Amino acid sequence: MSKKAIVGEVRTLSCSNSWRNYNFLKITTEDGTVGWSEFDESFGSPGVANVIGQIGHRLIGQSAMNHEHIREDLRDSTRPGAGGVIGQALGAIENALLDVKAKTLDVPCYALLGGKVRDKIRVYWSHCVSYRARTEHYTPGITDIHGVREIGREVGEKGFTALKTNIFHYDGDDRISGWSPGFGRPHDPARNVDRKTLKDLRRHLEVMREAAGPDVDILLDLNFNARTEGYLKLLREIEDLDLFWIELDTLDPKALAYIRSQSRHPIASCETLIGLQQFLPFFREQAVDVAIIDTPWNGVWQSLKIAAAAEAYETNVACHNFYGHLCTMMNAHFSAVVPNMRIMETDIDRVAWDADLFTHLPVYKDGYLIVPDRPGWGTEPIEAALRAHPPLDSVGPAKKTPIPRLSV
Repeated sequence: MSKKAIVGEVRTLSCSNSWRNYNFLKITTEDGTVGWSEFDESFGSPGVANVIGQIGHRLIGQSAMNHEHIREDLRDSTRPGAGGVIGQALGAIENALLDVKAKTLDVPCYALLGGKVRDKIRVYWSHCVSYRARTEHYTPGITDIHGVREIGREVGEKGFTALKTNIFHYDGDDRISGWSPGFGRPHDPARNVDRKTLKDLRRHLEVMREAAGPDVDILLDLNFNARTEGYLKLLREIEDLDLFWIELDTLDPKALAYIRSQSRHPIASCETLIGLQQFLPFFREQAVDVAIIDTPWNGVWQSLKIAAAAEAYETNVACHNFYGHLCTMMNAHFSAVVPNMRIMETDIDRVAWDADLFTHLPVYKDGYLIVPDRPGWGTEPIEAALRAHPPLDSVGPAKKTPIPRLSV
């Protein structure tokens, strides 16, 4: 008897993660099979759940086995507004349909994606220092250079072989503060890079290298925090340091190609792009050494197409993964099947109740994530636990404190 997996219900759920919310999509078939995906509304993406609510009815009565057909229908119906939160909604739907399909067939999702080429995936400890600098949310908090040294040592002690950190300022008492004008902290539309930022970045990386030791790879994320001139200044300041890659964001592929041509370190980028068409100009310009793909945004099936295109341009890929444990599992299945995988991002620092929200947690050993072999993505949100931590009303990009008003 064929298994039809007819969609009967589409729902979104969310819960608090202390400083942001986790968001989930639950698709239930008429025979009771449940597929899950995780999406995000905190990384500049308010309204993804609303988009899903507007278009989710188009799934009802359709077979999850035909997820590409469903996606094309949704794409046709939203084409004038393609990308952005609409693209992310389509990605969330695709990922939940893949979970339904895999569970219907009683196989891990990686079996749908071509099968594994690896059983474990090298990971890096992301937001190293950055999360613990949010002292009201993470323990132990980091406020000064002592805490920076402690977490640097901890990475190696816990068996991880790579970490990624960000830009910090140090004051006269060696207390730290984050610097990210690309995200409005501080509000500086010019995003200029001054001498103090250059000096403090170099010091921060030297402290982390000393603490982590010579065998831990260090990655640096510059985000959207400069323009071409500023990125070049930052690269020149740290060109002699031992770094795994420099990650930065710009939407101009030619500008990024020029930056790469001036860098002694590999350049990683593209994490905010949606769809193969947005990635192709960066591949054609040879703008990146590593293309970072957000598989929750793009959908894992569509992300395979992007990874295949990257391989045609002799470019490796990596995952953008700073969400909950379901996203980590989704990225693990993607990373398991993609030949040109470089390394996978993961967040090790977690709020106190994170582990209570999911049926299974990622398993790390010697700096690698072990690919799960349970059906579907290999974990599910626990709805009772989500209800125990209701979503916050005051988080997300639309709820940020407004910038100071200018005089008129």
